[in-house]
Amino acid sequence: MLVVDDDPTVAEVVTGYLERAGFSVDRAADGPQALRLAAGRRPDLVVLDLMLPGMDGLEVCRRLRAGVADSVPVIMLTARGDEDDRILGLEVGADDYVTKPFSPRELVLRVESVLRRGGTGERRTGPELTAGGIVLDPAARRAAKDGRELNLTLREFDLLAHLMRHPGEAIGRERLMQDVWGWEFGDLSTVTVHVRRLRGKIEDDPAAPRLIQTVWGVGYRFDAAVPTHDSPPREEV
Repeated sequence: MLVVDDDPTVAEVVTGYLERAGFSVDRAADGPQALRLAAGRRPDLVVLDLMLPGMDGLEVCRRLRAGVADSVPVIMLTARGDEDDRILGLEVGADDYVTKPFSPRELVLRVESVLRRGGTGERRTGPELTAGGIVLDPAARRAAKDGRELNLTLREFDLLAHLMRHPGEAIGRERLMQDVWGWEFGDLSTVTVHVRRLRGKIEDDPAAPRLIQTVWGVGYRFDAAVPTHDSPPREEV
């Protein structure tokens, strides 16, 4: 596991709690050091502060996603109230976020939840899912569209699997947050951003999605059968 924070007190406290929970932890104080450590020993998860000197957490996350740590879960630490920064973090590939000030114990629980859902702990298995040109293997955590492997983050994979397990069903964002993220409450824009990112990877035209449909006032619906009529009106998440 990799903890990236330029505040030595925060890094020390977070590292201590994670080590007491049984995790092996490397620490980095800036972006370049974090990228070197991630390339040298691929971590199971990265706890990444948004506000870093020089290269900020957003750029670090972008480079992790473009490199050897493309599918490694990332939990981003953000300042309370900075909603725009949280959304940007999710858009560049963070799986979850925790707002400062935070309880280190809460962070450990969030880390354990992410790893459990991501296959490092308990692995969600089940039959292979096939629909809309997508083939998804829950046990291997691999997905492909029209024979091309999809590069999905942990949450994108779980979100797609959940939608494919409930084809034709309109599912609210609150339920998606509970079923996919394991959160009883939280910022629903987390779901919105992940749906937008997922559409960018599985839709022929993400601006006119056919597989993941928006059900206005409810949430989202996975349509396994791609319609043959003219394209629907362009829609936003």
